[in-house]
Amino acid sequence: MYLRITERRNKDGSTVTYYALAENAWNSKAKRSGARVIHSFGRADRIDRDALQRLVQSINRVLEGGDTVPAGAGRLPEIERIYDWGVVLAARHLWEDLGIGDAIRRRARDAELEAPHEAALFAMAAQRLDQPGSKLACAERWLPEGTWLPEAAGLKVDQLYRALDFLMVWSEEIERDVFLRAADLFRLDVDLIFYDTTTAYFEIDEADERDELWAGRLFAPLRRRGHSKEGRDHQPQVIVALAVTRDGMPVRSWVLPGNTADVTTVARIKEDLRAWRLGRCVFVGDAGMYSADNLKALSLGLGRYILAVPMRKVKDIEAEVLTRPGRYRQIADNLQVKEIWVGEAERRRRYVLCLNPEEAERQRCHREAVLAEIEAELALLERRDDDHPKAACDLMASRRHGRYLSTDGRGRPRLDAAKIKAAAAFDGKFVITSNDDSLSAEDLALGYKGAWIIESCFRRMKQTGLQVRPMFHWSARRIVAQVKLCVLALQIQRAAEIRCALPWARIADQLDALKVVRYQLESRTIVQRTKIIEELAVTLKKLGVSTPKQVLTVAEPAPALAAP
Repeated sequence: MYLRITERRNKDGSTVTYYALAENAWNSKAKRSGARVIHSFGRADRIDRDALQRLVQSINRVLEGGDTVPAGAGRLPEIERIYDWGVVLAARHLWEDLGIGDAIRRRARDAELEAPHEAALFAMAAQRLDQPGSKLACAERWLPEGTWLPEAAGLKVDQLYRALDFLMVWSEEIERDVFLRAADLFRLDVDLIFYDTTTAYFEIDEADERDELWAGRLFAPLRRRGHSKEGRDHQPQVIVALAVTRDGMPVRSWVLPGNTADVTTVARIKEDLRAWRLGRCVFVGDAGMYSADNLKALSLGLGRYILAVPMRKVKDIEAEVLTRPGRYRQIADNLQVKEIWVGEAERRRRYVLCLNPEEAERQRCHREAVLAEIEAELALLERRDDDHPKAACDLMASRRHGRYLSTDGRGRPRLDAAKIKAAAAFDGKFVITSNDDSLSAEDLALGYKGAWIIESCFRRMKQTGLQVRPMFHWSARRIVAQVKLCVLALQIQRAAEIRCALPWARIADQLDALKVVRYQLESRTIVQRTKIIEELAVTLKKLGVSTPKQVLTVAEPAPALAAP
């Protein structure tokens, strides 16, 4: 609850100010919090100041101990600004708990740097969690106008960019320190490491061609054209790779050129993770990682893996796995498995065929709808006199319809019963393979199903929160630093969710109720937090944040200079 000040500009250019008692409340329809006026005091120039003074005095009488307003507060305060503080307060606590601040300060000391890199990096990470925006918006609007963050006061845009350069240089060491601290703090299960890649495109026409030389280091061009997972193959992009635990805590991140194929990244990722000595670690990846070279690379040094198999590209699947008789075993509400071995001796390979009955029914209904469309199109073609109408060619070339068609003796399209039956054999099924015989079929299936967590991490980074793009950086080092910064913010976000067992959107909404008010009272400038309601107090306790004192700072007026 706080004193809300609003202004209205008249047609003649004059401004009218209004006072109201307000609080932040959740709007279930808009899915966000907003100000709710509890009582309106009216226009500032017509307000009953004596009545407000009596209200302040009555509030002072119920305050106890250290939570008292400084003497003289019976006079009506002149509010200068109201700042957001809840998200920043929680982020600062987790920043230190995860060891991010300590890791950055240690590297700055090693490099004998005195620039405020740690404060700048925290400000940019907190902005990602609160109101994602550009570095310019962070320095010129978010910091000075909307957020209470005294240690970052006065930071300029160039200082933020220099902090990004510092993060790029030391990112590997910082990521390692933070992950090992988080693994111990949250007792993370690091037996399964999920790995996947995504793409982030740029609003530019031409791909980068030249290497970048900076501080004696050579950076290969990153913004290249390649297969886009966002459907933008015509635009230059970068590949963002991420390894996470089954709890969704990022382990390490990579930024690769946009023309890098998924199947070529595994050997490097495995070596980078091995250097961290995570102990027994099973690598989990999707079908895009499946290749003979990757299976060999993952197996080196007794490495263990769980990989999805591209069913339509591996001969064993249609010939041996899908046709093998045997019963499925129910291991979850909507998941059944069947273990199959193909080959003999050293060539023997283990597959686990998984069936999702609900997905199988959905795919069957979808196929029936497509077949009905095809039959309608074929009926129209039968009425035409020409043997090779363009519509027939379009139907055969269609990705949606062509898979179920073949041609008759006249070269006309017709439904192919064999193709329809073959397609039905894949309904609701996926196949995984592993070289770890100590894991049961149930363990393998449930372990792979847990890979949804990394897709969730990518959605957070790209779409629903941290907004890793749009990226306006053009140099390779700044692009890498931007991704690393978002990963630090993601670690804070996941740490909060693990502790509160709530989604970040709900946690942030509760934290948003905590404000900081700066006001003038009898020539003194006082900074004071708003009241902590019960729901917010519970959230802060789960996060491990101690209740902050009510009065944060009191600045006495500067003494007047004596006359000469």
